[in-house]
Amino acid sequence: MEEQQKYSMKDFQFWKITFSLAFASFFVFASMYVVQPLLPLFVSEFNISVSESTLALSMTIVGLIIGLVILGFFSDRVGRTFFIKISLIGSVIPFFLIPIADSFYLIVLLRFIQGFALAGLPAASLAYLNEEIDRRSVGVATALYISSNALGGMAGRVVTGYVTDHYSWETAFYVFAVIGLLILVVVLFLLPKSNFFEASKLPFKKDIEGMAFHLKNPAILLVIGIGVVLQFSFTSIWTYLPFHLEAEPFSLSLESISYTFFAYGLGVIGAPLGGWLAARLGLKKVRISGMIVLSLGAFITFSLSVTIIIIGLCVLCLGFFTAHALTAASVTEQATHHKGSASSLYLVAYYIGVTLGSSAVGPIWDSAGWNGIVLFAGLLPLVYLAFVILMQKRLRKKSI
Repeated sequence: MEEQQKYSMKDFQFWKITFSLAFASFFVFASMYVVQPLLPLFVSEFNISVSESTLALSMTIVGLIIGLVILGFFSDRVGRTFFIKISLIGSVIPFFLIPIADSFYLIVLLRFIQGFALAGLPAASLAYLNEEIDRRSVGVATALYISSNALGGMAGRVVTGYVTDHYSWETAFYVFAVIGLLILVVVLFLLPKSNFFEASKLPFKKDIEGMAFHLKNPAILLVIGIGVVLQFSFTSIWTYLPFHLEAEPFSLSLESISYTFFAYGLGVIGAPLGGWLAARLGLKKVRISGMIVLSLGAFITFSLSVTIIIIGLCVLCLGFFTAHALTAASVTEQATHHKGSASSLYLVAYYIGVTLGSSAVGPIWDSAGWNGIVLFAGLLPLVYLAFVILMQKRLRKKSI
């Protein structure tokens, strides 16, 4: 089919695609982070350590990373809509099973399976949008999709905290199971079949070679590393924040703690604001500024005032989403070949950062508490930024 036959904003099918994927994205990212405010509760209910409780999030992300690689390869060969729908089905089922699990490690296993299923949406959706929607309209659809990621991540945390505080964490999971079923029905009825998908005839070996090509390129690896560092710092703060705020001198309820996740709303502003500023000031300058703002936000949370901590969290979110959006764009810009593989590598690196931020910093929490977490989260982007600038200078000298 010709390019002009792809859907534009004037077509009803465009809006069916956009809203279907926005709802699906909202649910998938809500599902991903739904356990984050529950970690202190898991510690007391299952008599486990703080580090063990973080496995409920980190193992979900491990499943997601594996799913991104495997399902991404298969979506290029089988089709997009199949994996989008399977992703939703596989994400809903664990929400019915987890509340009746009598072991924390069974919950972790179910979350790992759920993480693998969740990967079907990000592995297929952006490719689907680019295939079905024309160039002039795809930016709008993509922006709505990415905004739904941030809104879903925020809602998953806030709704879970509220429902758990008033009822139970099991009830919160059943609420998301019902929401997921409703969104699944919407997607099954609204999402149009692919008209422009062309199955890849290349062997999986070629996909792996594409990944390997980038792993040998130090310039791309430096930028991909930014994705790891951004999420490492960002997730460290948000994972251990509930433990910090439930303790003295704050003693906040789970509901009150969950409201701090409204700071995520700045993610909806940060990504487009970063794009707007980058067009005027340059992508690299704004990306660096975003990393510095992220660190500043982390340091502000040293305060013993809840109000100041919330301001710090808002600054943190603004810096993170600005830097993240522009780093993802930088990866595509740096890649001269296999751009799809470069984007996939960035996505995998990004979620490795989530895993590290949720579980790998446990020893810092155990030995140095909140101040240790904040110091680590605030310094890491600055140290890595200095490293990137130094290495890029060396690479430029080598190329001369």
